[in-house]
Formats: sequence, structure tokens, C-alpha cells
Amino acid sequence: MSEGLSWPEGPVTEEELCLVTDLYELTMLQTYFEEGENGPAVFEMFFRSLPPSRNFLLSAGLGTVLQYLSRLRFTSRILESLERTALFRPAFLDYLAHFRFRGDVWALAEGTPCFAREPVLQVHATLPEAQFVETLILNQIHLQTVIASKAIRVVLAAQGRPVVDFGLRRAHGLDAGLKLVRAAFIAGVESTSHVLAGLRYDIPLRGTMAHSAIQAFGEDLIAFRAFARSDPHTICLVDTFDTMAGVEAVIRLRDELGEAFQVRGIRLDSGDLAALAVAARTRLDAAGLAQLTIFASGNLDEYEIERILARKAPIDAFGVGTRMDVSADAPALDCAYKLVEYGGEGRMKLSVGKVGLPGAKQIFRERGRDGLARGDSISMRAEEGSGQALLRPVMRGGKILPDVLPSLPEIRDYCQSAIAALPGPLRDLTPAPPYPVQISPRLEAWQAELAARIGKRIANPQW
Repeated sequence: MSEGLSWPEGPVTEEELCLVTDLYELTMLQTYFEEGENGPAVFEMFFRSLPPSRNFLLSAGLGTVLQYLSRLRFTSRILESLERTALFRPAFLDYLAHFRFRGDVWALAEGTPCFAREPVLQVHATLPEAQFVETLILNQIHLQTVIASKAIRVVLAAQGRPVVDFGLRRAHGLDAGLKLVRAAFIAGVESTSHVLAGLRYDIPLRGTMAHSAIQAFGEDLIAFRAFARSDPHTICLVDTFDTMAGVEAVIRLRDELGEAFQVRGIRLDSGDLAALAVAARTRLDAAGLAQLTIFASGNLDEYEIERILARKAPIDAFGVGTRMDVSADAPALDCAYKLVEYGGEGRMKLSVGKVGLPGAKQIFRERGRDGLARGDSISMRAEEGSGQALLRPVMRGGKILPDVLPSLPEIRDYCQSAIAALPGPLRDLTPAPPYPVQISPRLEAWQAELAARIGKRIANPQW
């Protein structure tokens, strides 16, 4: 970028969304423009493989992507900035001034479990339009699918106990900090400590107190008195100095306040959480405080929660942060957005380890008599398949279709039913036998035929 071209530091604005792209998207657009390549194209986003620790992925991020596509445009300020890079010719910049996404989109409903090679999103548009939106589609669906796929494991491990998102401070930036809350809520996380995310997405806000507040007051009881005056229904953090001494301070506060005591519970954030929960529950019950809940946090993930509950720990809710909000055990997925059709003809890669499937496709999910999913089939879109067709139209002519963007609570409810319809082993934390995903015979035959044609063309180039 040329010297002197500067942008204010801060979050991406709506005007700048068109620049949330890789440079080669713009240079390809310029080439397409100058060469007159403007035919109808189909691109598909899919995940090539699942991490060893994931039995399925949970599709998320569609709502964000559709809102972006519907608002895509290049303002005069953006065009002036691109002009100063000296990378683009005037005629192309004039073309960008009128550039809009006017294509169609088919996609999985958010909250749908998905598997390797299955298209989660399909774009039908002119080649320039479908090409240009690649980076943002990958960025948003990848992030939210990563987090939703981790969060659902945490939710399943908690066995119905509420999970609160605590991860903003270690999230990978401001945008990720917002979007991960959205994705985790879809997966079943009950609430968040992130104030903006809670307000923007209408997700319940939860919070307790920090150890620094206890330290500032100097003693557990003094701090608890202050918080009980400010927020009578507070949850007291009891492990700043000594956990059981902190529990005794809560009991002392009850004795002082009598019927005015309305504290909701205690929070454990360090040590052997299972053992401390047992000791705290025993002492609180003996003191007549059986109504107080025990909230646990501190380096938790699905594996630690599973271990804690296997020890019969009387914990009522969990706060989960870093390991969920960066998906510590699987922070990235092998995803791709590829051209599968252009000008009505199939397109595919033959790269080693990355051979594609040509053409627009559909996914059919078959269920047994028990209602559980038995297997998926990836078929040519024109095929008649058995089972439920999962890809559905969500945008036409660049406009979001009515009733395809349900509320987050509705997406969350759908997600819960979709997860319940998976075979039991897939919902376990341990690796399960791979879920059956078949390629239809017609699609396999087309892939082989197209690969042979490409091979002949390469062997006999028409220079």
C-alpha cells in the first residue's frame, strides 16, 4: 500500500466490509472485468475433513454472511483509497462503483450438524460476484462453525446444567469476541458476560465478581457485604484467599442480614473443583443454605467438566472461557470455497489430496424409524434423493428470502432437536465410528468423466 494511506484504528465499519477480503479477490475481479468473464458460476463452501476430536461440525454463521451480502457496495471513499494503491485501473474502479451482489444462495440451516465434503453454502451468481465474496464467507462461517462445534461439546458435557460464556478477554479480537457469543448461544450456551454481544444478540447477561474486588476490600465478608448492598442477588466468589473460609463468610453474611439475605450462590474458580464443591455444599446445607447454587469456573472445557461430573460434584452451572472461545483443541478447520460450475459446465480441481466434486449439489439425510440420522448422501442437485434435503434457498437476486433468518432462540431450538437426532455415539466426547456420508453413483460418474476430460485437455493443450 502506498505511503501516507492510513486508516483509523478500530473495529471494521459497514463501509469497510468490502475491503475485508484478500487482495487477489480484487485482482481476479479486475481480470474478469477486462476479459469479459461474466458468465453464471456456482461456488460451494465445504469442510474437507473433521478434526480427530470432532464427531461432527455444527454449521453456523449464515445469518452474518447473508446480512453482509445484502449490504455489499463500494463507496466513493473506498474507491478513492483503492485508487491510491495504484493497483487498479480507472475503468475497473468505475465498475466497482456499481458492483452489488445479485446472486442466489443455498445453505444449510444454522445449527445443522454437518460432515466432511458436504457443502454448507452454495453461491449462484456471475463469476465476479461469486468469486469476490469468498474471503468473508470463509472467515465468518469458519469462525462461527469452529466455536459452535466446540460449544456444543461443552453443553453436552454439562448434562443440562447452564453454561455461561466467559471468554471475551482471550478471544481473538473484537469481531471474534462478538461472533463467538452468537455461535455458542446457537449451540446451547445459556448466557454471556460480554455486554455488547448480549445486547446486540439479545442473549442473557451473567456475571459475578473478580478476585481483585475481594482484594480491594481486604476481606471476604467486607466485600460480600458491599456487593449484597449493591446487588442483593449476587454470587459470591469464595476462593480469593481460602475457599472454605470464603464459604464461612457467606454464612456469616446470612446471619447478619437474616431475612434480607438474597445471595443466589457461590463461585469456585480454583483448586480441586469437585472436592471443593462437595465440601462447600455440605457446609452450606448444614447452615440451612441449601438454596444457594454452586457455580464453577477456571480453565474448564468439555473434558474437565466431564471429569468433574463423573465425581458426582454438586455443581449447578459452569462458566467457560478461553478453551471454548478459542476452541483450544481444534482452533481451525480445513475449509474451502471452490468453483464447481461455470457457464453451465462442471468445474473441479485435480490437485493431490484436494480433488473436488463438480456441479451444484444437494445433501440428503436419511433417518431410521427411531428418528435418528442414519447417513447422508451428496448428490447432484438435479437428482431425486431419499431422505431430507438439507440445502435450501436463502437468498435470491441478492435479497434475503422471507422467513429464512429465524431468531437466535429459534435457531438454538432447532439445533437442539438436530443434535438429539444424531446417533448417540456421535454425541459422546470420545471419537465415534465415522458417520456414513456417500457420494451418489451419478455424481461419482460425472466426477470421473470430467476428470478424464480435463486430463486429456492437459495432455493435448490448445495453445
